Amino acid sequence: MKRTAVNTQSAPAAIGPYSQAIAVENGTVYVSGQIPVDPATGEFAGDTIEEQTEQSIKNIMAILAANDMSIEDVVKTTVLLADMDDFAAMNKVYAEYFTEPFPARAAFEVAALPKGAKVEIEAVAVR
Repeated sequence: MKRTAVNTQSAPAAIGPYSQAIAVENGTVYVSGQIPVDPATGEFAGDTIEEQTEQSIKNIMAILAANDMSIEDVVKTTVLLADMDDFAAMNKVYAEYFTEPFPARAAFEVAALPKGAKVEIEAVAVR
């Protein structure tokens, strides 16, 4: 199966040996976990879980747009939280971007996230 890297300067560059996303010939795009780095500044978009969730989702949207897709094409997400106490606040922002039928989702609390982020979100989208 043919795989193509999806890259855009409208989202943060990968900080390791991975692609921002991989598109496969069947129309599926696998977006790597996005932390809340603002690509314009290289810094976190803010300190709150709300600001960080919003930026993580905006990064996903930019990567999808680079492959002529949108957030409506997302069928599955995984949300990683540094603190599960942030779940309700993250969920409120998440619901502003994802609409019914909502993507399938898993959410986990993890010991730590890259660069000390409060949230990281990955996504799978299908045409």
